[in-house]
Amino acid sequence: MTMTDTTAPAATRARLSATDLALVAAFAALIAACTLVGGIPVGGAGVEITLQTFAITLTGALLGAVRGTLTVALYLALGAAGLPVFSGHSAGLGVFTGITAGYLWSFLAVAFVTGLLVRYVARGRRTSALVVFLCCLPGVALNHLFGTLGMAAFSDVPFRTAAAWDAPFWLGDILKAAVVGLVAAEVHRAFPRLLERR
Repeated sequence: MTMTDTTAPAATRARLSATDLALVAAFAALIAACTLVGGIPVGGAGVEITLQTFAITLTGALLGAVRGTLTVALYLALGAAGLPVFSGHSAGLGVFTGITAGYLWSFLAVAFVTGLLVRYVARGRRTSALVVFLCCLPGVALNHLFGTLGMAAFSDVPFRTAAAWDAPFWLGDILKAAVVGLVAAEVHRAFPRLLERR
């Protein structure tokens, strides 16, 4: 067997299939749709509660680290290009240096870490809602850490003040992670090979 023959399967696996690309596009649309549904301003900074973090965490839990991160990257790119897919129907590069910038930047890490944990830590237990929920919690923590740091930096306030602005979102995001656990566990039960790239 030649060197080309040996490396061909690995190269094929490294590329995204048509199914992978379709899933990335579909879940990017899901994130956008969940972001635009009923934003509710909460806290001193006026940041909105949306279903955005639910969709991003679900994306990581269902698609895995690579496809989940690519999905979020596509979503962020669409918003940066001018499509009003961010919270409050906002868009453009300016959002990435605004008060919610830290939350936006965290989304890549949220999808990656959640996908990694569901695939490699949960493994065969990813049909358990509790296990998937526990895998989602580090992503929730990263989202809040990045968000708080972003609010402190771009609003020029102490970290403690930004943390107080962020505090009202914790309960809602933990509840959303619990729902992700329920939904993802059922999906993995129905499609046990979903995390495998095609």
